[in-house]
Amino acid sequence: MSAFERDGPQPSIHAERISVEQVAALYGYILVGVLGAGCAAIILAISLHLIGAVSLGNALFFAAFASACTFLHLALRHFYWKSPRRNEDWRIWAGWFVAASLADGVMWGWAVIFLVTPGHETEQYLVLVVALSVAAGSISALGSYMPALYAIFFPITLPFLAMCLVRGDPIHEASAILAVVYIVAMLGLAHRTNENFIESLRLRFDKDVLAEKLRLEKERAEEANLAKSRFLASASHDLRQPIHALGMFLGALSQHEMSNEMRRLVGHMEGSVEAMDSLFSSLLDISRLDAGVVQSHPQTFRIDSLLERICRDNRSEAEEKNIRLIYCRSSLTVFTDPILLERILRNIISNAVRYTDKGRVLVGCRPRGTRLKIEVWDSGRGIPQNQHDRVFEEFYQLGNPERDRTKGLGLGLAIVKRLTVILDCPYELRSQPGKGTVFTISVPITNAASLAEQLADVSPGLLRRGLILVVDDEITIREAMHSLLSGWGHEVILAGSGAEMLEQLADCPKRPDLIICDYRLRAGENGIDVIRRLQSEYNDDIPAVLITGDTAPDRLSEAKASGFLLLHKPVANVKLRATISHLMSPHHDEPSHESD
Repeated sequence: MSAFERDGPQPSIHAERISVEQVAALYGYILVGVLGAGCAAIILAISLHLIGAVSLGNALFFAAFASACTFLHLALRHFYWKSPRRNEDWRIWAGWFVAASLADGVMWGWAVIFLVTPGHETEQYLVLVVALSVAAGSISALGSYMPALYAIFFPITLPFLAMCLVRGDPIHEASAILAVVYIVAMLGLAHRTNENFIESLRLRFDKDVLAEKLRLEKERAEEANLAKSRFLASASHDLRQPIHALGMFLGALSQHEMSNEMRRLVGHMEGSVEAMDSLFSSLLDISRLDAGVVQSHPQTFRIDSLLERICRDNRSEAEEKNIRLIYCRSSLTVFTDPILLERILRNIISNAVRYTDKGRVLVGCRPRGTRLKIEVWDSGRGIPQNQHDRVFEEFYQLGNPERDRTKGLGLGLAIVKRLTVILDCPYELRSQPGKGTVFTISVPITNAASLAEQLADVSPGLLRRGLILVVDDEITIREAMHSLLSGWGHEVILAGSGAEMLEQLADCPKRPDLIICDYRLRAGENGIDVIRRLQSEYNDDIPAVLITGDTAPDRLSEAKASGFLLLHKPVANVKLRATISHLMSPHHDEPSHESD
């Protein structure tokens, strides 16, 4: 029976879909089941006629009847699968199939009683066996839809039962009892088959519903994550502006005569700016990684110099906590991006020092085939097994429920996870609470005989002076930039927009040496367009720098694609000075990458 019929006037949520699938299963059975039964009927008629148990007329009638039923089923199958509305009209198609099944049942029921010539009892029981086999086979073939099963099953079994009861002799009475047992057993099996089929459909549809709910929840989560990114981008841009200006004002202030106490206060202020810069940089790193603007530039280098430098930078903090930071030297060379690998290892080693209260932190390397396993062991607090995945999520921190910002934002390991994917350097975490943690990074080993190491060291005394155009819509940024750049000996022209800069340049015959432009200006003006307009004005590719406080992935991607060097607010004075020196050098080639 259909799910609709079984559930009555208040069908389940899947009743209609289940009924459609029940009918589809019927039509899927035709080729094997109906063709097999039709062929069996024809072979049986011919065989019984040849041995004289069936007259020619009955044999021809039975064979013709079987052929007609088979053709009807095949025609129904053809038109059913061709019909574009078969699912909507499932009741009509179910009715046709029931009618065809009834014809099959009548044919076999007639054969059991009338096909064999009287006096051939053995041959009659042979027909009975074949007919009951067809009835039994219909359970698996038609059990998905009980009306179709009833239509073929009862016309086969009930006539034989009635014949046995009418004759009344002992052998037929025994046959009647066996027929009743057969009918009851087969119907019980059929109902179980039908229930299992419907239950499997219901479970499948429930799974589909759950999958759809999961998809919707995933979309909501992605939308929430996008909203978070937009919020962080907007907030980061607005907050970076005053920090960026503050850093430049401090840089300009430090060039003046001050007392020792004033220098001490300025030093504390610079430390606070650096701390805020570190927090914003973590947010920026996540946005850049999600935007796909961070790319790997692998090269060959000695792992020893990198690890030694990181351990040296973290040793003072370890000594303050009275723990030992031990580095086991390695002479091996690796092939990967040294900058990105350093960021990974700095996060891991600084975390090991931060979360180790006593004992030691051990950094070492183990060659394993073609890869080098860089391991960081600590005797710290450890990480519970159920938290191993969560510590790599954004903003998640163990042991910092009060959200103490001196302990960071909880983005370090989230950055590590993303960078290991970019570098194709798998990581592994092993940890137990109270026993410590082991982080492992697997890096390709190379057997290069020589290493090309590039060291960039900008000497302030060699800084070239020139005319710099500064375009920024924040007056405090312009004033701070003017104070800083003028203090370094540059000539500076300031403007709040591209049009304002073009007006000021009308009275300036000198060609600018550098353009420094904010990425996002007022009235929807774009720093990329402003730089290109200024370059077009002089018909020259004047070196240019984009400065941005944005962390939105789409904006970062657009800025990256522009080909201009990109700096992120707040820009450290030393980085700004090094960038200016590089871009204004006589042998400079215009950069097409993002500055880290």
